[in-house]
Amino acid sequence: MAFEKVNFFIEKETRAFRIVMDMLECPMREAQRYIDKGRLFCEDRLVANKSAILTGKMSLVIFKPNSKGLKPIFQSEKLAFFDKPSGMLVHPKNRNSAYTLTDEVKHHFGLDANIAHRIDKETSGLVLAAKDKKTEINLKDMFQKKLIKKSYLAIVKGKIDEEIFIDEPIALNRDYRSVKIKVKIDKSGKKAQTIIKPKKYFQNLDATLVEAIPLTGRQHQIRVHLFHVKHPIIGDPIYGRSFEEAEAYLDGKLSLDERIAITGSDRLLLHAYSIELEYINRFKIVSKQTFSNLRVYDVTIENLF
Repeated sequence: MAFEKVNFFIEKETRAFRIVMDMLECPMREAQRYIDKGRLFCEDRLVANKSAILTGKMSLVIFKPNSKGLKPIFQSEKLAFFDKPSGMLVHPKNRNSAYTLTDEVKHHFGLDANIAHRIDKETSGLVLAAKDKKTEINLKDMFQKKLIKKSYLAIVKGKIDEEIFIDEPIALNRDYRSVKIKVKIDKSGKKAQTIIKPKKYFQNLDATLVEAIPLTGRQHQIRVHLFHVKHPIIGDPIYGRSFEEAEAYLDGKLSLDERIAITGSDRLLLHAYSIELEYINRFKIVSKQTFSNLRVYDVTIENLF
């Protein structure tokens, strides 16, 4: 399990945040976040007041890394790069998330290490992690300021001959009654820009391998942009699907064969291919994974590039 409840006893009256600080050897701000997340209990009752004076039987829910052997493909003094497989969560959704990439990051580099950005569960490829809190804050600020460049590879439906610049705002979808998409193209949304460069056309599949370069960092940006220009990513179970198909996928009721028949593949064919940044040193890291051993349109493909 990724989360464990540690039981202990406090004899002397102590403020809640100080109890967490002493247990985790962490600063006050982090201790307060633990309490805000509902991870401290006194006499089996949840502690909500960070300054409450407590004594007696205590329980603290802490993260216990559970490694399955995934190692960084490159690391420096402050940074680490992981090549995430498709189907793996980056962060635990809740305390029942048994294994995520966060387990590996904290297993290798300690509980202060953390992932600096997100990619979808089904997206494979590069993820950047910070080995300490200060570096994490700095990297997230760099992402906000667009100082970190990322590129993706995707296999999309149809033929793309020329470079496409997609400049369409993206907004959260707040009405799931008719569609199950998380975001949508909407004039009221936030600015979103993506460059799409064709790399190779597969005539037998009527599909194009493209490089996607997001100039902004919106949720599901590449997926919704490619769907908008009528070249959806093969294997996407959400964008371009009917309400019933998307619901079946989200509820875990879509079989592998049904998914291939509906979306064209047994996984989302989107891959985080490269990350480029300058942090103490200049880095350009390229993924060594490929789209291999896939079922695309019910044909087994050994290697698509």
